[in-house]
Amino acid sequence: MSATKIDEIGKLWQLKLLKAGKADSWLFKRNAVKTICPISLYLHMLSGKLIIFSAPSGSGKTTLVRHILKTLPQFIEFSVSATSRPKRGIEENGKDYYYLTVEEFKTRVANSEFLEWEEVYAGTHYGTLKAEVERIWAKGKAVIFDIDVEGGLNLKNQFRENALAVFVMPPSIKILEERLRQRSTDSPESIGRRIAKAEKELKTAELFDTFILNENLQEACTKAENVVKEFLNI
Repeated sequence: MSATKIDEIGKLWQLKLLKAGKADSWLFKRNAVKTICPISLYLHMLSGKLIIFSAPSGSGKTTLVRHILKTLPQFIEFSVSATSRPKRGIEENGKDYYYLTVEEFKTRVANSEFLEWEEVYAGTHYGTLKAEVERIWAKGKAVIFDIDVEGGLNLKNQFRENALAVFVMPPSIKILEERLRQRSTDSPESIGRRIAKAEKELKTAELFDTFILNENLQEACTKAENVVKEFLNI
């Protein structure tokens, strides 16, 4: 069925609910929405929702986010962050990141184009573009983020109950370091900086809504999927 046809059906359902005096049933009773409303009306309620996965680099948050996107593609879309760092390996612009020069990044900051941003390391910036989030919300979907810890907390503080903030916990600092070395994408110096940063970030786990210990990948994926479904009530 086409998106246009779904929207037409959705409008008809909305009119029926209004005539029956049951507008509140789809606006406020979230459990009822799934049983009495078509997908277009339910997706309308996902607009404005954020799902934030944060963790020290190498903890496995990207793997968990990819699992959720594969499992729930009709409800969620990935927010592509902007960065001033160079591409790594087979990364693609617009898919993995929006790659900007430092000057371009700073210009967008000056123009208030970011929801949040930070200089993670000297000369290396990351941020969430407002236009990217608005693009996904316009589709009636929730936005999912694979983002560093400080950026995740920044978004949670802005959107509060409309955001689910999940901290992905590595089994240990030693295992985290092993994972970073196995990726073969960072220099020894870069790994050292990431480990030092991770030790500080682990202390912020209690500031998130929930945490997932990523020791067994299958169990971590299942828990991630469940907490997202509960938050979105799907």
